[in-house]
Amino acid sequence: MIRNALSNRTVAGCLAVLALVSLAGMLAPRIAPHEPNAADVINALAPLSMEFPLGTDHLGRCILSRVLFGIRTTLFYSLLTMIVTVFCGTLIGLFSGYMRGRIDALLMRLCDVMLSFPYEVIVLSVVGFLGPGLTNIVLANFVAKLAWYVRMFRSSVIKYIHLIYLLYSRTFGSPRRFILFRHLLSNISSEVIVLATLDLGWIILSISTLSFLGLGVQSPTAEWGAMLNEAKEVLFTHPELMLVPGAAIMIVVACCNLLGDSLRDVLDPKAGR
Repeated sequence: MIRNALSNRTVAGCLAVLALVSLAGMLAPRIAPHEPNAADVINALAPLSMEFPLGTDHLGRCILSRVLFGIRTTLFYSLLTMIVTVFCGTLIGLFSGYMRGRIDALLMRLCDVMLSFPYEVIVLSVVGFLGPGLTNIVLANFVAKLAWYVRMFRSSVIKYIHLIYLLYSRTFGSPRRFILFRHLLSNISSEVIVLATLDLGWIILSISTLSFLGLGVQSPTAEWGAMLNEAKEVLFTHPELMLVPGAAIMIVVACCNLLGDSLRDVLDPKAGR
């Protein structure tokens, strides 16, 4: 499966871009030319130069340094949110689809209640209740997405639960853990990977949007959405300040979406028809 995925040029290209961006974020303390939060009003709104390769913002902070450190905030926390949500959604969906009965009915009614509210309403409600902050927007996205993942993976489990070899395994008394993780999880793993990859772009946009609105990452922490929020103050005099963080968000989200679509075609060719 991995070899087939990497043989696809789009998959390989998107993974290479995301790997380079992640590597730049991990090495940010070593490769950033300046401390990201160091203000220097004398060099405020400085143009591109050897000292400031992408210029400075209205407080004289290095744009390149803030973009590099923003990878840690925007991309890494989006990955954390996606991993935790997919892990919990997969486990709950597996048990719900396999066990059925009252537990399944209760979980599905809870999911129905959560899914009856728009995604944005749940996120804004959680952030409004808990207050702005990076931890709270991660929790808000987790709460908003969990029910969707549970329902999707439960449907996948029900689709595979009547396979011959799985019924054979249940008949001969195989442990429940073996059936859940060896048979069912292996069958839905490709769907988990595709859905998680596609959803990563939406999580990045959600975190960036909340930070842009002032509900997410708070100043002076470097984050791409927060950088856009700060750049809007000088939009008409220095519009270039919005280009770098905006381009970073666009490139990463586009790579996530292209990667998800390509993985779907590779791992499940029937879905791409």
